[in-house]
Amino acid sequence: MDLKPPQMHTTVPPLSLVETAFLSSAAGLIWLVSYYLSLSPWMRIFFPTPIALVYLRWGGRAAWMAALVTSLLLSVLMGPYLSLLFFIPYGLLGVQLGALWKRGAPWGVSIGLGTLISTLSFFFRIWLLSIFLGEDIWLYLTNRIADFVDWMTAILVSWGILGIGAYGRPDLTLVQLLTLGAVILSDLVYLFTVHLGAWVLLSRLGNPIPDPPEWVQILLEEES
Repeated sequence: MDLKPPQMHTTVPPLSLVETAFLSSAAGLIWLVSYYLSLSPWMRIFFPTPIALVYLRWGGRAAWMAALVTSLLLSVLMGPYLSLLFFIPYGLLGVQLGALWKRGAPWGVSIGLGTLISTLSFFFRIWLLSIFLGEDIWLYLTNRIADFVDWMTAILVSWGILGIGAYGRPDLTLVQLLTLGAVILSDLVYLFTVHLGAWVLLSRLGNPIPDPPEWVQILLEEES
């Protein structure tokens, strides 16, 4: 009787699974390196890009999987709190931007929705930090801003730049509205830089995003 050894059947993982795992690791590595090397101001424009690239190549299910896998990986390496700070907003932004870019949405739409997600995520972080510290961080922050404005006003009055009528603590509601406006403006600029970086990078990877508005292209041509 001829006994043959059992045949081993090896299956090659599908390309979508391999790329999703690779880009999830890349997103986690960018976050990890930027956090420990204090490079967040320079690298944060690339935080949502790997997940958006997964959406462009393999669709929404793979993008959500990439966002969750990256968060789980960071939860093991850095703890659940920092992992959550990645998922909200950068994981959500990656899925949102990828979905809109894949559908050819104009920059105004994707930047607007991305700004909304980023602003809501900012207040989610404030709320989460307030729970951990047992104090209303938003109220504390705006009170400190009001104190700073009051201090600056006193200095300008003492220098004679402002009149004596400028004395007085600024209205806290007005300070909160101005702070909210500053947060929205900051998120708007951030999303614009994310779009610029993705427009340059992803087109070279064969997954271009919609072209920027004409005035942006004119400015870039003048700079070059």
